Amino acid sequence: MHHPRSHRRRRRAAQALAAVAAAALLTGPALAGTATAAPPSAAGKTAEKIDPALEQAVEDGGEATFFVVLKGRADLAKARGARSKNARATATYGALRSAANRSQRSVTAYLDEHKIGHEDFWIANAVLVTGDEELVDTLAQRKDVAELVPERHYAISTADESAAATTADEAGTTSTPEWGITDVRADQVWSDYDDRGEGIVVANIDSGVQFDHPALVGSYRGNHGDGTFTHDYSWFNPTGECADATVPCDNNGHGTHTMGTMVGADGIGMAPGATWVAAKGCESRSCSDSSLLAAGQWVLAPTDSDGRNPRPELAPDIVNNSWGGGNTTFYQDTVEAWTAAGMFVTFSAGNSGDGVRCSTAEAPGAQAPTYAVGAYDVHGQIADFSGFGPSLVDGSAVPSIAAPGVDVRSTWPGSSYNTISGTSMAAPHVAGAAALLWAAAPALVGDVEGTRAALGAGAVDVDDTHCGGTADANNVWGEGKLDALAAIDGAPHTAAAVTGTVTDATTGAPLADVDVDVTDGQDTRSVSTGSDGSYRIHLLPGTYDITLSGYGYAPRTFAGVELADGANLVRDVALAAVPAHAVSGTALDVTGEPLAGVTVAVAGTPVPAVTTDADGAYTLPQVAEGDWTLTATPAAPVLCNGKYAGVLTVDGDETATLDLPARTDRSGHRCTPVAYDWVDGKGKGKGSGTVALSGDEDAATVALPFGVEHYGVTYDEVSVTTNGLLNFLAPRVGDYTNQALPSETQPNGIVAAYWDDLALDKRSRVTTATVGTAGDRRFAVVWSDVLLADGSGDRATFEAVFDEADGAVTLQYLDVPGGAGATVGIENQAGTDALQYSFDQPVLTAGSAIRFAQGDQ
Repeated sequence: MHHPRSHRRRRRAAQALAAVAAAALLTGPALAGTATAAPPSAAGKTAEKIDPALEQAVEDGGEATFFVVLKGRADLAKARGARSKNARATATYGALRSAANRSQRSVTAYLDEHKIGHEDFWIANAVLVTGDEELVDTLAQRKDVAELVPERHYAISTADESAAATTADEAGTTSTPEWGITDVRADQVWSDYDDRGEGIVVANIDSGVQFDHPALVGSYRGNHGDGTFTHDYSWFNPTGECADATVPCDNNGHGTHTMGTMVGADGIGMAPGATWVAAKGCESRSCSDSSLLAAGQWVLAPTDSDGRNPRPELAPDIVNNSWGGGNTTFYQDTVEAWTAAGMFVTFSAGNSGDGVRCSTAEAPGAQAPTYAVGAYDVHGQIADFSGFGPSLVDGSAVPSIAAPGVDVRSTWPGSSYNTISGTSMAAPHVAGAAALLWAAAPALVGDVEGTRAALGAGAVDVDDTHCGGTADANNVWGEGKLDALAAIDGAPHTAAAVTGTVTDATTGAPLADVDVDVTDGQDTRSVSTGSDGSYRIHLLPGTYDITLSGYGYAPRTFAGVELADGANLVRDVALAAVPAHAVSGTALDVTGEPLAGVTVAVAGTPVPAVTTDADGAYTLPQVAEGDWTLTATPAAPVLCNGKYAGVLTVDGDETATLDLPARTDRSGHRCTPVAYDWVDGKGKGKGSGTVALSGDEDAATVALPFGVEHYGVTYDEVSVTTNGLLNFLAPRVGDYTNQALPSETQPNGIVAAYWDDLALDKRSRVTTATVGTAGDRRFAVVWSDVLLADGSGDRATFEAVFDEADGAVTLQYLDVPGGAGATVGIENQAGTDALQYSFDQPVLTAGSAIRFAQGDQ
């Protein structure tokens, strides 16, 4: 049974933060007095670290979520000096991680000791916590803390809220470019340079993207071109929004729109030949600092769908940010990290202008390290909403450039199109222009300052100095109106074009979606063949290995290809088809038993997936020869079964047994069903007894007979609730509404043995028991005959057992009504990582046991 839960205290804190943030938008910096001020006292220095909005939020017993920003900063000079873009990204990532690990170690140890959940960020060297005035004051006194700032939220709303989407059919999609595309002469770049951004990867941090939109699906990096997709390293969703966070989605429309302006097909986008990836840093209509920082980290070092195995060499080339608000933020650390890694970054200048007032641009676009974009309309007039400079943050000139941003038509969720306005629409025009520039002039790839100079030199000057500046660089238009063709005309043209057509060696038919990978031993650039089998890529003079590969064909590699400046190379390639064979076998669950309902697929191929039968058997009748990745995905509920992925070499009929691994969380905990071994709750050893709980919604803290480690922190006590929860952070009551894990909503730092709305009556009891000898003890918390508060009269008896020897916790079920309303699993102290066994699924049975352990325990 689920009931609404009160969040009044958290809501008051949020309202206080919102009120102060809103006021900050309306006030400028205070005027300095004429009297000479005395040197600040130690208390004064401490107070200076605390943001006024945070200070107000925690007054009178309030609680707020805030960042502890550490003083330590990574030295990125070596990273900036690396020769290749991949090397710069890898070095930047390593330097930031190392610096954060060193400087955060002390403060996170303090938080762990005091049982305070935290989420750590390396890209800005900050730690996110939730606490009261006492915690704020204590942290401000630390010498390693630079400042304490509340978590803020930034708008992604457009200037035109009344625009309505039109369906693709009603819109009548054609190849006629949109007005913004022709105004900045991107269409002439296509024709004059045969350049559509091929080989360049762009990203946005926004509300998400509808990845299978007809105008976007072809350029998505996770698209294998054969109807299959792999979202690892191409999509990231730290917000928890959308039904399946591992699949690209957009619950607003804004992100799909901005991505369309960058790379959309059919005349929608600036660089339709570029490839895109995306990070959902915005929950819906706004973007939180924590989601934006997590997205910023992923952009620099993309991960798989589980947030693991970072690969900075897969970082995108260009990142668009169409969000902002306020005049204070530490997001510039992220911008500086991206820039050091060789990524070109665009921001919208903000929609708070009125066509007259100066200093209306919004951060992060209003900060010196960013490249901010203003908006103009089809008549060449600056938009009345476009934010002007100079910056209230640091006095820098804003914007950097202006682009089309009024009545911009682009892609929209539901395979639709929408016409809206905002500097959000202008920034992706510039990001797309940068993709065209880097594709045509590869000498500029990774050269951020050179790229800014090329865009500025090509821009059309507009003389408006009423907010300061000059006729050719002012705080209304920046360097002027974007002109993509002029920027490329003036760029260094030290490159050779490699072109060709790929065909079937037997039939001569053109082959689409063949991957063409070009590497110089340091960086790799990739393009795919079009429907006519053709490909094109611009490369700097040098020596390259060129590999062409496609499903069903033997790959071909041309090693040591020499390219001279301006010496274009035509390389037509015929690929030979290879035979196909049957692949069969059995899928086994984590205990080694056959598992039905498992989806078995050959990743990145058009081979239709199959499902295992009741005996766990499967057969893929036709798989082409070659080296592939065979995957196995269990059907819901997945319980403790993880996803299988293994190398499959096909050179004849193959048999492959698929041993599904134990599912794990990001911290390395693993889940396995184990033999049932009930611990009687009537033990008489140390730590045994009755827990003082009664009725509905009660909690009590009990001492642990030995230290119990939970997500890296050792505890000597734990809170026990009537609702089947163990909480290491606080004795909380009122948590009868169970939720899916992880969730940043409290409670956090929990073991959910059988989390549901439960109650104790005269038949019920909660006891503890310790069995075994020192060093090999087991400590059990036992809920006996607890009543489900749903009116059914059902009861449950279950326990959580901690093992002293290996630190594992085992959940056991003597008698349960199926667990249809329960959450079962473990969660970390920040609510950002968890290993959930089940959520509201009738999967628990009497006489069963589930073990949660670290690593190979």
